[in-house]
Amino acid sequence: MSGGTLVLRGGTVLTLDRDATVARAIALRGERVLAVGDDETVAHAAGSGARVIELRGRTVIPGLIDGHAHMDREGLKHELPSLAGLASIEALVARLRALAAAAPVGEWLVTMPLGDPPYFRSGGLYAEGRLPDRHDLDRAAADRPILIRSPWGYWTGELPLVAIANSCALDRAGIGRGTQPPTPLVEIERDAGGAPTGRIFERAHMPIAEFTVLRAAPNFTREARLRALERSMRIYNATGTTSVFEGHGVAPEVIEAYQRLRAAGRQTVRAQLAFSPGWKGASAADVRAMLGSWARWLGGRGLGDRWLRVAGAYTEIDESPEAQLRAACAPQTGWAGFCYDAGLPRAAVKDLLVEAARNGIRVCGIWANLIELYAEADRVAPIAPSRWVLGHQSALDAGQIARLRALGVVLTLHTNAHVYRRGAQLRAELGPERADSIVPLRRLLDEGVPAALSTDNVPPSLFHPIWQVVARRDRAGDPVAPGQAVSREEALRCATGHGAYLCCEEGEKGSLEPGKLADLVVLDDNPLTVDLARLRDLTARTTIVGGKVVYEAPE
Repeated sequence: MSGGTLVLRGGTVLTLDRDATVARAIALRGERVLAVGDDETVAHAAGSGARVIELRGRTVIPGLIDGHAHMDREGLKHELPSLAGLASIEALVARLRALAAAAPVGEWLVTMPLGDPPYFRSGGLYAEGRLPDRHDLDRAAADRPILIRSPWGYWTGELPLVAIANSCALDRAGIGRGTQPPTPLVEIERDAGGAPTGRIFERAHMPIAEFTVLRAAPNFTREARLRALERSMRIYNATGTTSVFEGHGVAPEVIEAYQRLRAAGRQTVRAQLAFSPGWKGASAADVRAMLGSWARWLGGRGLGDRWLRVAGAYTEIDESPEAQLRAACAPQTGWAGFCYDAGLPRAAVKDLLVEAARNGIRVCGIWANLIELYAEADRVAPIAPSRWVLGHQSALDAGQIARLRALGVVLTLHTNAHVYRRGAQLRAELGPERADSIVPLRRLLDEGVPAALSTDNVPPSLFHPIWQVVARRDRAGDPVAPGQAVSREEALRCATGHGAYLCCEEGEKGSLEPGKLADLVVLDDNPLTVDLARLRDLTARTTIVGGKVVYEAPE
């Protein structure tokens, strides 16, 4: 429902306003918060005829804002048949046989990667103690091409990746005894006689084979992107997320999917998208000219409204041949959703940043090697008013933090990787004397550097990062820079108010106050008091965006 008045009463409302007000009820009218307070005060403000939701002691918080979401990727996992839950190659063959029998004759059968999410690759995955090969897949169907797709390597962070094709798929792709891999990072495995086994290994987190030797296989269609994005929004709503910021940039095919959902009135997560340009070998002069012309729609607040906005651009320093190999299949971007050739040589990136600063275009990046270039651009024209963004920082020293504060840069933190999954590795790499620099959120907040939390879609719930910055534990349960822990309230603010600041919308969302957008989440437990071990597992009971209920958990 939307347009009328909705009252939620009889619970705990954590407004996360400046005074950390805690109320019992909240009233929404249309898209905005009408009143917050005790049950009687809110009921009086709402007047008669309001719809009422009894909270029954549950807790309301502002909608969560994911600072680096890759939200579109989540739904894509449901576009391909799953191979999860299989204990043997024989069971795998049986599932592929059934899938092939149900598909039109002659069509490709492309599946999700081997195993259960997050798709670990291991010879011990199956009872036979090995990975399947083309002969196994041939037993499932020899008359149609079958491809078990590579995963997105950052789901696990483990290499190599593996894709597996049957004989028909190898023939369709033109992969034979003499086929050479496009890069040393790709291995076309061969048997003792030199014939391809069907297994293709990749030592890169972003797949290459699907855009090169396996490019004959179908990739995600426009309609699949649309279905997947809508499904992604429902999944993110179920975790309590009401807004996302896509700071890694999105490709035109993803922007189109967003626009189609928005036009159809089916968007349930607000989205602010940085543009991922595909340079395709453009010269430095081309980059400057194109960026200057794009200022009309990328500069300032960009194009769009409170539901969908495209503003700013992503960049990185990248001259790798692998990026160009992947980009050769544009507009296809596979799991990524961003253009693979968004990177440029260092000198060209510097020119781009200077031109962006002159034209008021916000820039987003994820690598620490941009900090110095941000500072050089700032010397030409101040970047603080545009709130440039830097994400994915695993460690920052005091000098870097001071520079980021001076530049007015907003950070998005990736604790799923840098605290939980890679915490032990980072401790070993940095040594005891520098371990406290790992995702130094306590220091960032004390120094006044705005830092939003993000999931990077691994997994999609922001309650994992919220728990990680409070508990500061890796997946083995060992502490990771415990001196950088923050309070639960501070963690929630990083996932709400700081996310709103990242979106340049702190006056519209991020706290529950009269006049702000009615984006909120109802939880069974209070994140400020729930047992710490359960904090990461919180999910939404009800999610409301713009005064409209977009998700309700089954009873």
